[in-house]
Amino acid sequence: MTPIRTRLLVFAALSALSLTHRAAAQQPIRVAIVGLVHGHVQGFLRGLQSHPEIQLVGISEPDTALREKYAASAHLPASLFFPTEAAMLQSTHPQAILVYTSIANHRAAIEQAAPLHIAAMVEKPLATTVDDALAIQSLAAKYHVPILTNYETTWYANNTAAHTMLEDGSIGDLRKLVVHDGHRGPQEIGVGPEFLSWLVDPKLNGAGALFDFGCYGVDLATWFLHGELPLSVSATTLHIKPQIYPNVDDDSTIVLTYPHAQVIIQGSWNWPFDRKDMEVYGARGYIDTVYVDTTHADQLRLRLPGEAVEHRETAPPLAAPQNDPISYLAAVLKGSLQPQHDLTSLDTNVTVVRILDAARRSAQTGRTIYLSEEVQHSK
Repeated sequence: MTPIRTRLLVFAALSALSLTHRAAAQQPIRVAIVGLVHGHVQGFLRGLQSHPEIQLVGISEPDTALREKYAASAHLPASLFFPTEAAMLQSTHPQAILVYTSIANHRAAIEQAAPLHIAAMVEKPLATTVDDALAIQSLAAKYHVPILTNYETTWYANNTAAHTMLEDGSIGDLRKLVVHDGHRGPQEIGVGPEFLSWLVDPKLNGAGALFDFGCYGVDLATWFLHGELPLSVSATTLHIKPQIYPNVDDDSTIVLTYPHAQVIIQGSWNWPFDRKDMEVYGARGYIDTVYVDTTHADQLRLRLPGEAVEHRETAPPLAAPQNDPISYLAAVLKGSLQPQHDLTSLDTNVTVVRILDAARRSAQTGRTIYLSEEVQHSK
């Protein structure tokens, strides 16, 4: 064989390999849904239409009526639906599952997927107990799969803008963070019966408003404090509407203390209007995020060093792939984004569950939980 012919054959082989890699990269990522009892699944199904890089290959849900409901409302073929996660995984071989079960069932869903090297994105929070959070962390490490936690507030441009300004020193070192998240209550806003049934169950949801809305602020605080455990956790809960929510709290306040900062997190099912905003106080200025609604979360109210009065700004749009959960998940699965120390990452969310668990114990006992010391002694 002549040298020229050899070079041509090598070139042809490399070109074919390159084409194969490009074709693989252009293939849509295969994802499956586990559970339909979490109402946020509706947002994912709506968003899927504008994300051709994602292909929905299966949905598992044991409730026949719920499967039929979503098949009709989302115009999905019956062939997508399975009564069990195991049957769906065996038949569809997804690259990731999106978990829309109760919070307490996240671990079980991941225990089936992780050994098959299937990644997972769950709805907030990661788990209801520290034991479950640590078990999920162990599964991720053992099988080398990403486990992500999705919060609506992760995709708010003003939250990222406030964090960026704090990090670049615009308002000095963080001194106090106050986070407000809540609405009138899940029953009052009309969530579906399959959603409400576990939201008001302390085993399946972890608590009431304390977990459902407190988790947003704990996630943001953990991000702002670079994953640091608080020195202490104190929490109080109220039962303002026992006739509606007999088994869980409907109002909560969590206070976290750090060496040089304090965080106050208010989560409620008792507010007259929806809120998902925060106040960030630095040593030399402050930034408030302004909540209008879920699609208009880009306004800031701030006063910087040297300014006589506060002013308003519009936060810049988030850049892809960190602008919505589907784009983010696709980037992680393609290997172009490594989730670490951010709002969605596993390390952040194990810390979130530790803090929520301490808050629940504090509210139940009336005691302050010295969390960083407690965790250090447990190692």
